[in-house]
Amino acid sequence: MRKTLAVLLSLMLILSLAACNGTAMTGDGDTSGTTSAQGGPGGNPPDAPGGAPGGSSSEVVYAGATEITSAATEDGKAYASTTVDESALMINTSDAVTISNPTVTKSGDSDGGDNCNFYGQNAALLVMGGSTTTITGGTVTSDAAGANGVFSYGGNGGQNGAAGDGTTVVITDTVITTTGSGSGGIMTTGGGVTKAYNLTVTTSGQSSAAIRTDRGGGTVTVDGGTYTSNGLGSPAIYSTADITVSNATLVSNLSEGVCIEGLNSIVLNNCDLTANNTKCNGNATFYDTIMIYQSMSGDADSGTSAFTMTGGSLTSKNGHVFHVTNTSAIITLSDVKITNEDSANVLLSVCDDGWSGGANVATLNAEKQTLNGAILVGDNSTLTMNLTDGSAFTGYIGGSITNANGATVSTEVGSVSVTLDSTSIWTLTADSYITGFSGSASSIISNGYTLYVNGTALTGTN
Repeated sequence: MRKTLAVLLSLMLILSLAACNGTAMTGDGDTSGTTSAQGGPGGNPPDAPGGAPGGSSSEVVYAGATEITSAATEDGKAYASTTVDESALMINTSDAVTISNPTVTKSGDSDGGDNCNFYGQNAALLVMGGSTTTITGGTVTSDAAGANGVFSYGGNGGQNGAAGDGTTVVITDTVITTTGSGSGGIMTTGGGVTKAYNLTVTTSGQSSAAIRTDRGGGTVTVDGGTYTSNGLGSPAIYSTADITVSNATLVSNLSEGVCIEGLNSIVLNNCDLTANNTKCNGNATFYDTIMIYQSMSGDADSGTSAFTMTGGSLTSKNGHVFHVTNTSAIITLSDVKITNEDSANVLLSVCDDGWSGGANVATLNAEKQTLNGAILVGDNSTLTMNLTDGSAFTGYIGGSITNANGATVSTEVGSVSVTLDSTSIWTLTADSYITGFSGSASSIISNGYTLYVNGTALTGTN
């Protein structure tokens, strides 16, 4: 009887873990020297807005085909793993480590869910434990599910807003290629730090941003290089952290160009960003290039998101250039060349989408900036637009919004306040409706149309 009960209990435990899709396995390889960490609650795959749950975590069991646990300097070595939930190279130390010209290859699909997303299980190259690891040159290739390329885990247990343990990855001139789902190029979580220079990163799987972060956040700084994503729900950058990218080329061939979730930020300096978002993923019902939202999954704290772009170019091949939903966002643009190739020519939409629990609130600050296209603000949404330092907006503001499925989202404009300084102008391309205006009416070029402020036509326009 006791034996039968024990078997039944074991079977129930296995079924429960399988249902959570978060089982931590060490595979067929040697499990000696493995370390573990307690996983956190489940959440959405970070690069798949509204996507299926990534699976709750059980205990995270770490393993590496090669493990470095103290100060080391290695050059020209090959590191490989074909074992499930085993990294090809795992660095777990508080000491400094230097890796030059590595050849890292990883296969072996994982179903570890959040263990892979949050804590680095099954990554090709995993750095943890407080180490500052410097990687120069070489290649990192992963061909497996849940196998991020280079993972910096800061050890804070996935607690948003908590400090990390100092884990820092400094990586330069490395080629990183991933093909499996849930396999970002450079991945940062748990308060980790990543500093990347002149990388060539290409990802092809679902939920596999080239520059990827997840629960617990961290700090990511990128300078130079090319970052390309090809999969569904895989923007070039996905932010649940503070990310700054400079002098880089960013390309997304199927998904949004960048996504920011919740109380996090992306800063682009002199970057060239191109996106062709042609498939909606998860709860998303709009095509867009810059998506700012809150999924309420717990992967990011709620608060004001920030997207700042200075210089460079932004090419949006399909859908809205900017889309804000279920969160508050501040968008700041300065001297960016924006090209919108979509025939509907929507510059910004602030409205409901496939998530709930938050408001749709956006501030658009344009400095020395040329803007073209429609700005659409849903009837329950809010926009504040400030044009300064010689900025020019050619377009209209309205509230008639239809999503990519053809469903009507809004028919009336929400709350919109527009401020023009004395050096900036707005040229109307259709009748426009706002609730507040600050500036000189002579800065409005009517072009045969009317600007209504609280239902009253603004007089004195040019």
